[in-house]
Amino acid sequence: MVSHFENKKVLIIGIESFTGVHLHSYLKQCGYDVYGTMLNQTNEKNIFHCDITSKDMIKSIITNIMPAYIINLAGISFVDTKNKELFYKINVIAVENILEAILEIEDYTPLKTILVSSATVYGNQAKNILDEEMIPNPINHYGISKLAMEQIAKTYFNKIDIVITRPFNYTGVGQTDNFLIPKIVSHYKENKGVIELGNTNVFREFNDVKYVCEIYRKLLESNIKNEIVNISSNRVISLKEVMKYMNNIAGYSLEVKVNPKFIRANEIISLSGSTNKLFKLLGVIEQKDFIETLKDMYND
Repeated sequence: MVSHFENKKVLIIGIESFTGVHLHSYLKQCGYDVYGTMLNQTNEKNIFHCDITSKDMIKSIITNIMPAYIINLAGISFVDTKNKELFYKINVIAVENILEAILEIEDYTPLKTILVSSATVYGNQAKNILDEEMIPNPINHYGISKLAMEQIAKTYFNKIDIVITRPFNYTGVGQTDNFLIPKIVSHYKENKGVIELGNTNVFREFNDVKYVCEIYRKLLESNIKNEIVNISSNRVISLKEVMKYMNNIAGYSLEVKVNPKFIRANEIISLSGSTNKLFKLLGVIEQKDFIETLKDMYND
């Protein structure tokens, strides 16, 4: 087995995703030789068309590149996706394809394989700061599929050096309007007068995508393996504060109409991820104030 790599090749599966675009740029700046896969056909250098539901396709690409590091960002992440089967096809079976492909390549084992899960695996818990010791309790197909992926990945811990991450909410330039913060920012950019939201008094993490990218780099460069770790900050911000920030940035006040359809029954007022394990493993990681993230998104 290959245990040492002269190269700094990293393969980002799902490089065209919101996170993938940012991570591609960030890792290149840090001196990595970045390769990627995407579902659509592409002529871009070092990026390959790949349907990860085909083990043969992903095996061929990994064999061609022989990356020292692999990060899987591919997945169905929009919770309201109508085709429920896709959650399991992409988030579970395709991940097993990646792991099986790695094992089938002769004389090859990457230094680190990062598999991205989600904080939604926690589901409803009695506490408002969620840590990795809690028993997962997902409440939708997205969360259930991510937990299934975790369980399958654990069966490979004795064969491949794997880190499973559970990201909490994060945002930044380029995220689609399906997500809450880009939806809010786009209303201001388009000078709309009214926005429909749920409970604006809830407090949630809204981290910056560059903070997430830095954590991924540190995980790649660490000796950590066979661990599940939150990507969180335990920094909570209310939607009311977000609206206040955006009023200042845009120079006008947007009227908020509360839509009962956006309010969940028994909604937890404050929800965030513990950073105890993350910072113990990697050291404390800082990120910029959230108002700066909002300014970046508004001015893009």
